[in-house]
Amino acid sequence: MSVLIDIASWLCLAGGGFFCLVGGIGLLRMPDFYTRMHAASVAETLGAGLILLGLLLQAGFTLTGAKLVMIGLLVFFASPTASHALAKAAMSRGLKPLLADAAPLPGGERGVS
Repeated sequence: MSVLIDIASWLCLAGGGFFCLVGGIGLLRMPDFYTRMHAASVAETLGAGLILLGLLLQAGFTLTGAKLVMIGLLVFFASPTASHALAKAAMSRGLKPLLADAAPLPGGERGVS
């Protein structure tokens, strides 16, 4: 049973590291503030969650495990809230999102060309 927990733990740790790496690359590659913020917040929440889950599997039912659960809950609630507040503040300061040029579609709707 210990081997299965170790394998699951390392898979969670590797997956979390991958998502954090992709989020970091997204910060560098995305064109504007809003897409960068989205890439960072989604990848950070998922990446940190997987890393904390992998660490929780290693810690087991101990005080350390309880602390990891509390950190996970903090990240789960604080990260999306902070991202929303940051986007709202940027929008209220007049920072417009970078949108693609929209070409009219046959039905009168606008679509991305």
